[in-house]
Amino acid sequence: MERTLVIIKPDAVQRGLIGEIITRLERRGLKIVAMKMMQISKKLAAKHYGVHVGKPFYEGLIEYITSNPVAVMAVEGRQAIEIVRNTMGATNPAQAAPGTIRADLALEIGRNLVHGSDGPETAAFELGLFFGEDEILSWKRDTDRWISE
Repeated sequence: MERTLVIIKPDAVQRGLIGEIITRLERRGLKIVAMKMMQISKKLAAKHYGVHVGKPFYEGLIEYITSNPVAVMAVEGRQAIEIVRNTMGATNPAQAAPGTIRADLALEIGRNLVHGSDGPETAAFELGLFFGEDEILSWKRDTDRWISE
């Protein structure tokens, strides 16, 4: 099984969309193996978004992600990274496919509600930033046999 990080960003938290976003991921068949509300520090944000240092939007991104609480999750499933990213939709909500989180619930790139890791290496790195090994649970869900062969 593959694991990935999902961050429900400050705009989604402020708009009361945590449940909607979790529901969409769970309905796809993904399993939450860790979850918490937190306030991201500037230090943690700088580590998380380190690949964007020097880009024109970097400072605004740090200010935004640290501005209010977020909900962070470790999500597990077959092809979890791809499934999460397809469920979220394109980074720019104006280009996201109908039925995705961003197309249905967001209007602009700067307030696109949710983050998901973009690959296996990134997922491992990001999960390590937000969760200790003891915080991610391995558990059997009885319905898994009805989700995957």
